[in-house]
Formats: sequence, C-alpha cells, structure tokens
Amino acid sequence: MGNSKFKNEPFTDFTDKKNRKAFEKALEEVKARFSKEYPLVIGGEKIYTEEKLRSYNPSNPDEVVGTFQKATVENALFAVETAHAKFDEWKRTSPKKRAEFLFKAAKIMRKRKHIFSAMMVYEEGKNWAEADGDTAEAIDFMEFYAREILRYSEEQPITKLQGEKNKLVYLPLGVGLVIPPWNFPLAILVGMTTASIVTGNTVVLKPSSDSPAIAQMFIELMEEIKLPNGVINFVTGGGGSIGDALVQHHLVRYISFTGSMEVGLRINELAAKNQPKQIWIKRVIAEMGGKDTIIIDKDLYDFDDAVAGTVSAAFGFQGQKCSACSRVVVDESIYDKFCDALVSKASALKVGPTVDNNNVGPVINARSKEKIMAYIQVAVEEGGKIIHGGHELPGGYFIEPTIIKDVKPTDTISQEEIFGPVLAVIKSTDFNESLKIANNTMFGLTGAVYSKNKKKLDKADEEFFVGNLYFNRKCTGALVGVHPFGGFNMSGTDSKAGGRDYLLLFMQAKMSSKKIIK
Repeated sequence: MGNSKFKNEPFTDFTDKKNRKAFEKALEEVKARFSKEYPLVIGGEKIYTEEKLRSYNPSNPDEVVGTFQKATVENALFAVETAHAKFDEWKRTSPKKRAEFLFKAAKIMRKRKHIFSAMMVYEEGKNWAEADGDTAEAIDFMEFYAREILRYSEEQPITKLQGEKNKLVYLPLGVGLVIPPWNFPLAILVGMTTASIVTGNTVVLKPSSDSPAIAQMFIELMEEIKLPNGVINFVTGGGGSIGDALVQHHLVRYISFTGSMEVGLRINELAAKNQPKQIWIKRVIAEMGGKDTIIIDKDLYDFDDAVAGTVSAAFGFQGQKCSACSRVVVDESIYDKFCDALVSKASALKVGPTVDNNNVGPVINARSKEKIMAYIQVAVEEGGKIIHGGHELPGGYFIEPTIIKDVKPTDTISQEEIFGPVLAVIKSTDFNESLKIANNTMFGLTGAVYSKNKKKLDKADEEFFVGNLYFNRKCTGALVGVHPFGGFNMSGTDSKAGGRDYLLLFMQAKMSSKKIIK
C-alpha cells in the first residue's frame, strides 16, 4: 500500500447523473444520525454528561443534526491522563503499523465518501462540491501522512565518520491536544489528528462546537479500524470552559490548533507559561486567520478568467475559508469594467439551502451572521459603496454575496478578517501600489496575481509576502502534496500541512553515536 506513489483523491463530477443520484441517497441516509445522542470517548469508555450540546443545520436552524455531551473540566483532565497513560505503549508501535491504520481508514472513507460529505452539507452548510472537496482532502491527508512516516522512519542521511556508528531517529512528542475548526471540519480535523497519531503521539481531540457530528463520524471510523483505545480521546464541549484547562495541563506536550487569530494567540500565551510539574516547553502549531488579496493587473491573459477566479475565491463556501479572497486590488485603468464584471458574475450565484446544492449556502451561525452584517455596515460608514448584495435572506443564516467598491487600503474591511461572503474592491494606480496594498495587513496566508507580464509576476513572486501564492489562478483550493499549506505573520506558524515538513512538527530528533571498538 505505502509503496505506491501518492495521488490526490479525485473530486466527484456532479454533472454525472449517477453521481448525483448516489449523493442524494447519502443525503437521505445520513439523516438517520440526527436523532441520536453521542458520548464522549475516553480510553474507549463512552461517557455521558449532565449538560448536552446540540449541533444545528445553519440552512435550517431548527433542525438538530445530533446531540453531544458538554464535557466537564474533570472529563477533560481525565482525557489527558488517559492519553498520557497510553502514550508509552503507542509510541512503541512500529511506524509501519501506525501507517497501516491510516491506509485502512482512507480506504473505508473513500468507499463511503458521500456519507461523510452529506453530513457537512447539513451541519456546515457546504454545497455538494465543497463538501466533496473536504472529504477528498481528508482522504489525501491520511494517504500522504502514512507515506511520510514511512519516509521519516528510514535511515536518515548523516555524514559518516570513521570509527563511529551514528544514527538519527525521530521520536514522538507525547500527548497532543488537537483543536480543529468548523470550516474544514473533516479535512483539517483528520489531517491534524492523523499526523499526530501516525508519528506515535496520543491525542485529546476537541472538535468545534459547530461541527461535532462530522467529528463523531471520524471517531466511529477509528473504532471500526480498531485503533487501540486511548490513542484518540474524543471530548466535545465549549472551548472556553474546557479549552483553557486542556491547554494548561502539565502533561500536554503540544497543541495543534486551527482557528481565529484571537484564540490562537491566547493558546500560544497559555501554552508558554510553565506549569508546576511540567518538564518541557509546549509546542504550538497554529494555523490562524487570513486577509487574502488577489491582484488584478491591467495586462491580463484572460479577463473573464480573472473575474471567475475572484468570485469563486471570494464566495466559495460563503467566504468562510482562511484562504478566501476578501480583497481584490484592481488597476485603475480597468477598475470600473472589473467591478461591473464581478457584479454580473456574482448575480448568477444562487443562495439557499445546500441540500439543494445552491452555490452559496448559509454562514455557520447566528453570531457569525450578525458580525458579518456589522462589518458591511462599517464598510459603508467608512465610504465603501455596495454594488452587489449586502442583505440577509430569510430561512437560515443566509447573507447575499456582497461586493463593496471604493474601499480604501486601510479601511476596517480591508484589514480585519470577516469570514463571510464579503469582497472589498480596492483601486490602485499601478502594479507597485497593488503589491504594497497586498502586503499591508498583519496576515500573510494566501494571495494571487492575475497578469501576463512576466516582470511583474517575478516581482510579485519575490515581494508578495504570503505562505501560499498563486499566479493566474484563484487563491483557494490548496491540494495535499501539491500546495503545502500555511501562512506567515498573524496567519500562524507556517506549518505547511500536506507537505514534507509537516510531520516534523509532531516529532523530535534523537542522535545516537557509538564508538566502534575493534
């Protein structure tokens, strides 16, 4: 299995009638899960708590998609201790055997791909293609990291020295606290968790309270492949109530987090403080926000392609991606024409429940909807002009794709991460100014440049300061193995998930040297 070369999981073609039928069947089937209640799973033990956590469908906020437990601080601490007790045994399991678990899980997920995707259509409001892409990425992470641990467990190249036998091996760190986001609730959760366990660590997994149902399906998959009890301990509940206690626990060796800048910085701060009985410096792997810019030069290969790429990157999954294009900087000579083209392209997008596969679904929850609407208000107060959208729609947490022109480079909506379907259009006098604007935020995650001028592309390649930069294509849609993902500055620790450096973050290198005695 592991000897074959890594290949990305293909996306489902939903124009094919057979695929559509299969997906509709999965959408029907997964509903059987909605009425069930799911426990915490700690060391294989199923635990029910007093307080419950319900997950809702943002397209239809009255619909519950599953009932979960609100873990207490005691439950959380028990999960850490359980993971710690298991670590000693799990770290001795051979890398090959750990990789086998991932290959097996990937194979099953591939077979039941639509069921996983269907849950995300309901729980997160992803349309079919977005949900399918999420599941494909989860499969990719397992396939990729399983091969990677095999590579890391081979003999490592070190310089030979006569009279000595030397070797370098990579060891796991210990107990990892994994805190995934709701926006890629399967892909990122699976990536962070399987990278942790395949390198020999044990995990306390605390999914987002907005996406416990899809997380639960992953836990069941791990039980099905008979991953030993205690390797992954599943704890649902509020981040505030149990998050801090988990981060500060002296037995937690590292925290792998994806989410907002505010929460990431708080985790970093708490993790940095040495706790009584703690004997290591905690490692923090943090993927945080973005304020991602597409630059539109006046010399384009294909005007329509640049428009389509911008609209897709801005409004795919309602702009709720850390890589989403939330600012487009356009050369003044084509500014008005580009604005008109954006409006015409965005007007074709259908907004509504994603079970019907509308292009644009709901935002994740009521709080998010209020916050996005407040940002739109601020944009107008600061002089921006709404040229498309700007309204809430009834039924679920729906907001029209919103395009705001005449935004100034330092305006609020040009600087802060909105995480919704809002695109700021900024005018620039020339390419150098466009680059300056692109680099003027505290983030540095993704970016894109549309131009046919080689000199300008080369200049952007050198000066556009982001972790993932794309030319003549949109700034979303990174593929595992193809585009290792992670950003600079306040976008996080540049972990490069899905790349050759990633597993190093979950291990430490031990050097041993033997004098050869004749």
